[in-house]
This record gives sequence, C-alpha cells and structure tokens, in this order.
Amino acid sequence: MPAQGVRADIVPVGTTRTHDLAVPSDPDDVGWYRFGARPGASSGAAVLVGHVDSRSGALGALASLSSAQRGDRVTVSGANGGQVHYRIVGRRSVAKAAFPSHLFRTSGPPALVLITCAAPFDPDHGGYQRLLIVTAVPAGRG
Repeated sequence: MPAQGVRADIVPVGTTRTHDLAVPSDPDDVGWYRFGARPGASSGAAVLVGHVDSRSGALGALASLSSAQRGDRVTVSGANGGQVHYRIVGRRSVAKAAFPSHLFRTSGPPALVLITCAAPFDPDHGGYQRLLIVTAVPAGRG
C-alpha cells in the first residue's frame, strides 16, 4: 500500500482450532486466507489479514490500514513477479462478534479484503474489540 508505506510478505493462513480466521504469528507478515480466492483471481474475494501491533508494542504490518482512503492503491506481488493492482472502494469497522462471513466469498466480482484489529483495546475482554475491514477492487473497475 504505497500511500501508507506498507510493504509486507504474504503467508498462507487458515483457521484456528475455534474456527476463527488465523493471523500470521509474525506481526510483520500479512496472511492470505488460503481457502478463498487468490489475489488476482477472476472471481471471489481474496482475504488478507494482519496485525495492527504486537504484544511488545511494535507496530504490525497493517498498522497504517486505518489511514487508507477511498481511491488509494494496493499492489499484491506474486512469487512469480506478477503484480495485481487494486483500488480501495470502502472501509468499515465492525465488532469482532459481528464479523461478516460473506467476505469469504469464492464467486462474484473479484475483490481484495484487508482485515486488522481496531480500537477499542480492552485487555480484560481479550484485546481489540473491533475489526477494520478495507475493501478494494481491481484497478480500473468501478
């Protein structure tokens, strides 16, 4: 995400034992939900997830996602050197308990969904209580 200065390695992730979306163990990495669409697929939503910060207080790969604005560009580079370019079209904050499972769609128009934690942080109730969800479409699409 050039406008936010984000550059991170992408690692495949799945789900936890409790069927929650897994997040990479390294806060510098971004996870791609490997059971969904791949970035650049002709249909479905590719879901990327990452930390906003770490237990040590260091910023995570998606710490600056909160500054993402409609129209900002996101580029995903593949291991083969190819690149897929997206344009941000929306962002919203949702309660973790209300996580919208429809984001994991494997059909329909192509999209990229970026997810990280959002305030408030409540250590007595498991940490961050909300998620920031940013949606992007292939650059050049409406």
